[in-house]
Amino acid sequence: MLEPLIESLIGDFQERAFAPTTRRDVCPAGLPGKIDVLIGMRRSGKSVRMAQAMADQVATGTPKTRLLHINFDDERLLPMSAQDLQRLPQTYYRLFPDHKHHRCHFFFDEIQNVPGWEAFVRRLLDTENVQIMLTGSSARLLSREIASALRGRSLVAEVFPFSFAEVLRHQGEDDSPATVVGSARRARLASALRGYLVAGGFPEVQGLAPHLRVAILQEYVDGVILRDVVERHGVGNVVALRRLIRRLLAHPATPFSVHRFHQDLQAQGVACGKNALHEMLGHLEDAYLVQAVDIDTRSERQRMVNPRRVYPIDTGLAQAFSASPDADRGRWLETLVFLDLRRRGHEIHYFRSEAGFETDFIARTPLGEAQAVQVTESMSQPATRERELRGLRQAMRERGLSEGTIVTLNEDDRLTTEEGIIQVVPAWRWLLRV
Repeated sequence: MLEPLIESLIGDFQERAFAPTTRRDVCPAGLPGKIDVLIGMRRSGKSVRMAQAMADQVATGTPKTRLLHINFDDERLLPMSAQDLQRLPQTYYRLFPDHKHHRCHFFFDEIQNVPGWEAFVRRLLDTENVQIMLTGSSARLLSREIASALRGRSLVAEVFPFSFAEVLRHQGEDDSPATVVGSARRARLASALRGYLVAGGFPEVQGLAPHLRVAILQEYVDGVILRDVVERHGVGNVVALRRLIRRLLAHPATPFSVHRFHQDLQAQGVACGKNALHEMLGHLEDAYLVQAVDIDTRSERQRMVNPRRVYPIDTGLAQAFSASPDADRGRWLETLVFLDLRRRGHEIHYFRSEAGFETDFIARTPLGEAQAVQVTESMSQPATRERELRGLRQAMRERGLSEGTIVTLNEDDRLTTEEGIIQVVPAWRWLLRV
């Protein structure tokens, strides 16, 4: 029966101590009458951030018995129907009847595993004195359900693998903003950045030997394939799906065309329609395995005819599928910059002028403020320096920007041009900016 299992899960949670974890920078709003929703790829730290929110409640004086936590990844709960969900508050209030008169906090992990969950959550918010936090591993699924059923009652926060600052914190290093930095700290930060570039930010793999890290990250991808694409969306062409994933992860930060990839599959004797490939790419974005970036233009036609650039959600995933790690370091650095802009809530596009000059990112804040960002491993070669400056200056000129940024691995400079000031910044300093 379901009630004894729910009662057991509630009891186990009440007995279990909160484990010490690295503090995450994702800040759920916690506003009365709003549901906090944490979304992101599996294993990126959503459950840990939820546990930190629970520990915060207890630390500020809320009795732990006023907290209910259910993880719907627990196979003992599945399959579960929307009608079954009502047994959760019924069992909870039967165990703690006095809490009907107090504000309680309900935490539901991976709730999208239960079809019809959204109506239950809305009813719970409307009929009980509760604050609710949810996690889920699908951007489109949760967003569509929230938009249709919760109607402005939720606030969504994305949880990515560790940022550079969070990795430093995890390692016990100083993660404060890098403004005035002495030579010793500069060397430590540069070394940590090189390690972060390769290992990425998934919490579980921090500090592991390379072969173990790669094996675990490849298992993460298998989990996305099975649970977030094949099972959830009914994708049957797993051969084409795996080849698509390998292409995207092994070649990060590069233009990607479904049409050309479809031709490659045909040449390899793999049957798959172009529409199916478009759907697969959408599913992978929903699952937060990759993110695609369009060209910066107001023309829908230009957006359609120009290929998108696709970035993995973590450089460790790219490294785990790379055939030539040394050659990919510049692409990994570009991916780190992209992910940092995403964490900060920017709308991101790439720029290409009519003459073909490119800038990696035109990033706009939620308030519409734009910045142009170029990324290169090094500007020491004259040809590279000329190419990166030419593309950035063209973007500044056409977008009316008086400042631009070039993020490098180690270089630090300030350049004055006709278009404005260009800051050349080492990646460790740029990632730790306020």
